[in-house]
Amino acid sequence: MGELFGTDGIRSKVGDYPMTTEMIEKIGAAAASLFAGNRSPKIVIGRDTRESGESIEKALISGICKTGTNVLPVGILPTPGIAYLTSSMKADAGIVISASHNPYYDNGIKIFKHNGFKLSDANEDLIENIVFEEKNSTKTIKNDKFGQINIIEDAVLRYKAFLIDIYTKEYENLKGVKIVIDCANGATFQTAPQLFTELGADVIPLFIQPDGKNINDKCGSQHPETLIEKVLENKADIGLAFDGDGDRLIAVDEKGNTATGDQIIAVCARYLKKKGKLANNLAVTTVMSNMGLGIALKEMDINHSMAKVGDRYVLEEMQNKNAVLGGEDSGHMIFLDHHTTGDGMIAAIKLLHALKDSKKPFSEVLKVMDVFPQELINIDVKTKPEIDSVPEIKNIIQLVAKKLANKGRVLVRYSGTQPMCRVMVEGPTKVETSRYCKKIADVIEEVLG
Repeated sequence: MGELFGTDGIRSKVGDYPMTTEMIEKIGAAAASLFAGNRSPKIVIGRDTRESGESIEKALISGICKTGTNVLPVGILPTPGIAYLTSSMKADAGIVISASHNPYYDNGIKIFKHNGFKLSDANEDLIENIVFEEKNSTKTIKNDKFGQINIIEDAVLRYKAFLIDIYTKEYENLKGVKIVIDCANGATFQTAPQLFTELGADVIPLFIQPDGKNINDKCGSQHPETLIEKVLENKADIGLAFDGDGDRLIAVDEKGNTATGDQIIAVCARYLKKKGKLANNLAVTTVMSNMGLGIALKEMDINHSMAKVGDRYVLEEMQNKNAVLGGEDSGHMIFLDHHTTGDGMIAAIKLLHALKDSKKPFSEVLKVMDVFPQELINIDVKTKPEIDSVPEIKNIIQLVAKKLANKGRVLVRYSGTQPMCRVMVEGPTKVETSRYCKKIADVIEEVLG
């Protein structure tokens, strides 16, 4: 990670460095300078529902247009929708204004290449080099003609048609399926209810009235409490929760139990293998995946490869090993035979394919994987020294790992997008797991909090 880019783009509290008007304009100009070709260059730009989105969009457009590059604003659209339009419209790049699952007062910038894939570390380094060059504002202007702004009015329709085609290639419709959908007051608030209604489902939408400040607020993939309540109340077959920018999915079964990304991956892996569509008989996840997933995949005779945390690293591993299925326990899932990036709605479509194929209640389908007790605690930190360089933290981690032995595991890492340290412990019982996780978290809070 460089000075600007974290594990998933650029992100901070709006008004704090680097999410300031001056830096945002420079980032737009740098991205345009790096990716725009010699013909009439164009960049797709879209955003989620945060109140800061429009002003950030204006700053990016200002920087981009100064380079002579045209801008195609698509308005509010899920991150994977912007990646899709970037590729399908043959743009030179795509830019997303979003801080994903973060609170409304944060915002960020994600950049896609012309083919809809996220930037490599090398690409990010090049953008940072341009941003920090002296007199950057003059160096990035290619000519005295400013780029044009051409608004794309039908972005939601284009993306929705793409998704409908994915579903109907395997099943005609979702007639008779009752779905509760939590849109997190975010970027999926239009697309998701329309999509699943048009596919024939009985849809009960939640959190579809964004006001700029209520994105991810006690809703969405990280807060499924209301979704659970409504699934039970409406006797729905399944509940689906997206995050603020629509690249994550968490699901709820008809009994109100939450299914994590790992469980959804297990279900989809079994389905794809049955259909002969699991390339190289392989699923790719990260080191944060639950131990139960590895056991489930082994029992299904499916190969399992693990990458560093971050969907971009999952994607790299998938490309290196020619896999089509990969993802994270957090709900980021990539179906590489359909899209170039994590897409919550494609994950939902593939999960519904598996559910439809099984002819069983969702709770029965989820029995493909036993989830090991897992505890995750996030601690706000002031600094991020190497974990092994802090004796107190290193010692408590080693102590807990020794006590768990081969009955569990410990993973401590910093967030790549927030000033936070994440402690994850898996163990034989919920009580032990929670106790050990808190022990480590308490030490980290004392030393770094």
